[in-house]
Amino acid sequence: MRRREFIIGSVASAATLSFAGVPEFLRASTNMGIVVHSYGARGRSDNSSKKYPRFEDAIQLIEHCAKIGAGGVQTIVRDWSDDFTKKVRDRREKLGLYLEGSIRLPISADEVAQFEKDVLSAKEAGASVLRAVCGGRRYEIMKTSEEFKDWKLKSIFSMQLAEPVVSKHQMRLAIENHKDWRATELSDVMKQLDSEWVGVTLDFGNSIALLESPIDVTNTLAPYVYSTHVKDMGVATYDKGFLLSEVPLGQGMVDLKAIVATCKKYNPKITFNLEMITRDPLEIPCLTDGYWATFGDVTGQELSRTLRMVKEKMKDKPLPTVTQLDDEGRLEIEEKNNLACLEYSRKSLGMV
Repeated sequence: MRRREFIIGSVASAATLSFAGVPEFLRASTNMGIVVHSYGARGRSDNSSKKYPRFEDAIQLIEHCAKIGAGGVQTIVRDWSDDFTKKVRDRREKLGLYLEGSIRLPISADEVAQFEKDVLSAKEAGASVLRAVCGGRRYEIMKTSEEFKDWKLKSIFSMQLAEPVVSKHQMRLAIENHKDWRATELSDVMKQLDSEWVGVTLDFGNSIALLESPIDVTNTLAPYVYSTHVKDMGVATYDKGFLLSEVPLGQGMVDLKAIVATCKKYNPKITFNLEMITRDPLEIPCLTDGYWATFGDVTGQELSRTLRMVKEKMKDKPLPTVTQLDDEGRLEIEEKNNLACLEYSRKSLGMV
């Protein structure tokens, strides 16, 4: 058994025991936290609303999340000064929230020093986990299999640059399945790295865009899970494939209870971070030739299963949109969605 698998497996098997000696990365509030991207509209630089003012920094985000009853915050850590880091730590501790950082991976040796600085800032502020991504929607940004192979090599290289740093400072780095990695691809990378300090941020809904079911993705990645992006997803058909949209928890097709239970099995005190992105549905053009450029090993059976799921799970009413709303309307529905998700997490997922 590999080193990291032994560590995680040992913790999972002890789930019924006292957690007094559980490592810091396994300790967390039971309340659901909030990812900064749940406030995409509120975070816009041109937001001039008085009712929903822009969060100018991480401290204002932390204060707001504490006010609405969240257990923690996952927010971007980049170029924090020592003074600001101390202020974040002091405010977070006073309010009793956990903190996770969202951090940029180094893409070359020249960027390792900046990466280490951000790691240290996050650690000093009290972060337990650092979430990172390698890329974006692969079916939009990569046009050939060669482009994907090049991206994959560069992504692994970035993780290899980052691993000695997070290992040195004993910080967990969690790579998200960000509509770039399919689950088996990411799990293979985790096996290749074989580090107890590098794992996964499991996004509950992203991989539907890659023709994967949330349960299959969870079962594949759960042994490596250090953090989460909790979301529910609505689906609908369109002429080039299907539409995919974040919807308030409990209103979509994701088996949230099953995924939460599996995550807890492998990491008994894992944090659950809401990423409710209030926006128009995304188009997943899986019936076009361009979509398939980087999916040489994906079968027609997987496509058929996904399209069948879409038809079975789509609702009679259209998926929600926001482009028809003015700025204040978007801010209002964003806040309502986040509050509704927190309420669902308390009532239906036991996060109290």
